[in-house]
Amino acid sequence: MTRLFLAIFMSLNLAATAMATPIRLKDLVEFDGVRGNDLVGYGLVVGLNGTGDGIRNAPFTEEILGNILERLGVNVSGEQFRPKNVAAVIVTAELPPFARVGSQIDVTVSAIGDAKSLLGGTLIMTPMNAADGEIYAVAQGTIIAGGEAVAGGNEEIVTGVPTAGVIPAGARVEQEVDFVFGDLTSLRLALRAPDFTTAGRIESAINEFFDRQVALMLDSGTVEIDISRTRLRSAAHAIGRIENLLIEPELRARVVVDQRSGTIVMGENVRVSRVAVSQGNLTLRIEDQPVIAVPNPFSRGDTIVVPRQVVTMEEEPGIGLAEVKEGTNLSEVISGLNALGVSPRDMIDILKSIKAAGALHAEFVVR
Repeated sequence: MTRLFLAIFMSLNLAATAMATPIRLKDLVEFDGVRGNDLVGYGLVVGLNGTGDGIRNAPFTEEILGNILERLGVNVSGEQFRPKNVAAVIVTAELPPFARVGSQIDVTVSAIGDAKSLLGGTLIMTPMNAADGEIYAVAQGTIIAGGEAVAGGNEEIVTGVPTAGVIPAGARVEQEVDFVFGDLTSLRLALRAPDFTTAGRIESAINEFFDRQVALMLDSGTVEIDISRTRLRSAAHAIGRIENLLIEPELRARVVVDQRSGTIVMGENVRVSRVAVSQGNLTLRIEDQPVIAVPNPFSRGDTIVVPRQVVTMEEEPGIGLAEVKEGTNLSEVISGLNALGVSPRDMIDILKSIKAAGALHAEFVVR
């Protein structure tokens, strides 16, 4: 386990070193106005091979099926029908920025009833709404499901998630978002990881590129660009000129641990002060050892079982009191912690204790 822990931290050290290299501006910020919009719709999938919703358990499937048939001129009022090859679904997609009428986007289809699989099904024409309630796209097509469900006798095998699938280019844009990007007189850059140092470097890089005062840092997460001072025709031209500028981001010192998997991730700027650590394991075991009581020969009585419990306690020697020397860089921090010789899960507890003692100089995030 110690070797595994060392291998993990060596790979993290290499990743942290790589992160010190300059990153393109487009990978650090979001451009104001250049964003997608979430779409959602409620539809019906048909053509399933007996793996659809049970109508008794999903009455909403029967309702939407009846509405679709009536719109197609088929009167089913008062009829009793129990099809097994239909399923009610939720359809989701993202309308990309600057999507035009007639362009196609991918959609995701997910069952909401008790359907066992959507494999081979066809989504019927489904309007897709945005947060404002307007219809921006219509989805329809054959579903590609990402799994399989097979049942036979008393056994059932399910691989992947057959109740969800995708339709590549399954929706056609019917309405554009009312936004004219070319009319912007100023452009704001929103940092994905707000930091004053990184924002200042972005401001300096843009001003140096244009050789004049064009960008202004408003706060740790926002840099504003005056389009008129760029002497370019539009905001789109300005983005095209600056989005590939290389910026060296400044990362916060952070330790992230996942207690479920025992994963530990450290940032490059994590520092540890000199500290002493002692760690050991205490195991408490309670076992049932019942005793059978038999009556004496030729005496009256019944054989009974007398309950009895045995409690044992074991304590492993642990690592004793070990010193973790002060680390001025990530490599020294890793070397000092690996010297403790414990498993990753024990290391999580040690890191929490070091943080509580004030010797771990980083934000500690537990997931």
